[in-house]
Amino acid sequence: MRIRLLMLGKSRRPEMRAILDDYVKRISRSCPVEITEVRDVPAALKKLDAERAATVVLLDVAGKNLDSNALAKWLGELRDRGARELIFLCGDADGFPDDLRQRAHQKLSLSSMTFSHELARIMLVEQLYRAFAILSGSPYPK
Repeated sequence: MRIRLLMLGKSRRPEMRAILDDYVKRISRSCPVEITEVRDVPAALKKLDAERAATVVLLDVAGKNLDSNALAKWLGELRDRGARELIFLCGDADGFPDDLRQRAHQKLSLSSMTFSHELARIMLVEQLYRAFAILSGSPYPK
């Protein structure tokens, strides 16, 4: 299974990007992962159109709340069912318009609180890393 992080907007703070890249490097030990930053919604839709077979997950405050173990279980189930690609959509300060929301197969919430899009990205990759650590039996989650 390949994971793609489709991010609206670019990371402006190098220290935040360094943390993001570190977690991506860690996740890549478990599965291929890449970050794609797009400028706007039309660019995101174009990227999604090219990846019709992918499972699309939109991060949204109104999405489903999963704890770390439930996220790991869900990712493991997708992997075991043969999902080839998983795309996580992480929005900018304006969130997502309806046409992009409708493309999502799943909506997940990182928290009911509001975070900057740069911090939300880091929270997402940390949780993905934690989920793969749980699946592999690594001591990281403890």
